[in-house]
Amino acid sequence: MTMDPHLLRTFVTVARLASFSGAARELGYTQSAVSQHIAALEGDLRAELLTRRPVAPTAAGARLLEHAGPLLLRLGAARADVRRLAAAPSGRVTLAASPLAVGPRVLAALPATGATLRVLPPAEVPAAVATGDCDLGLVDGAAAPSDPLRLPDVAPLTVTGADEEELAVLLPDGHPFAGRTALRLDDLADARWIDAPGVGLPLTAARASVRYEGTDLHALCALAAAGHGLALLPRRVAEAAGAGTAVPLSAPRLVHRTELLSPGAPTGAAAVLAARLTAGSPV
Repeated sequence: MTMDPHLLRTFVTVARLASFSGAARELGYTQSAVSQHIAALEGDLRAELLTRRPVAPTAAGARLLEHAGPLLLRLGAARADVRRLAAAPSGRVTLAASPLAVGPRVLAALPATGATLRVLPPAEVPAAVATGDCDLGLVDGAAAPSDPLRLPDVAPLTVTGADEEELAVLLPDGHPFAGRTALRLDDLADARWIDAPGVGLPLTAARASVRYEGTDLHALCALAAAGHGLALLPRRVAEAAGAGTAVPLSAPRLVHRTELLSPGAPTGAAAVLAARLTAGSPV
């Protein structure tokens, strides 16, 4: 028997919300229909997937969740890909971008009208492009010069290098290293960092003193400047923070890399924006 994606989507929603009634409201089903979906999926797999009181995945359910996300994402990407091929080119374009990928170069490339900029946590950008929620995506991360970023395999996407720039550590003004002209990460082996998965570069989460769950760069920089932890940022961002001291990173030899994601060859307004975003790129 083939696994029904509708049943799988219901299961994922119930597990995420830990509620049959909550899943029913979100999916637009009756609670009875949700219960029937879960029962049918459990019957198909011959395994109990959820405990009922409280609602939580069993060991078998947790294993299914590991498969379910990529499966549903691939189905969404396939649907979006087919629809995209059949649709006429649009005069509008939606760009998804991680917060650190949005710089002056990106803002200058946006058309005066017909554009939507959607700022998302870095991990969400590839899926937004793959499923057709956005026409193009910009993701960023730390990498060796000219090395591609490691991106999740959500769907076949075209990846083009868009920009590379220096990295810097943002320190509070009174930090012992604030007077340095450059820093090595080894110099900061005992330092505490801010873990900011929605904004920052995830190099040092294991030594985090504060976790920041947001996408506001000003808030991240303010936390670093106030001494709640260090932040590794593109040099332009660290120097423009308005507080704290930005010290360039000299070793290891890493850069802040930005890559453009597209579902194949973009067309219409998306093609124009893609050309602007990668024009003159050194990578």
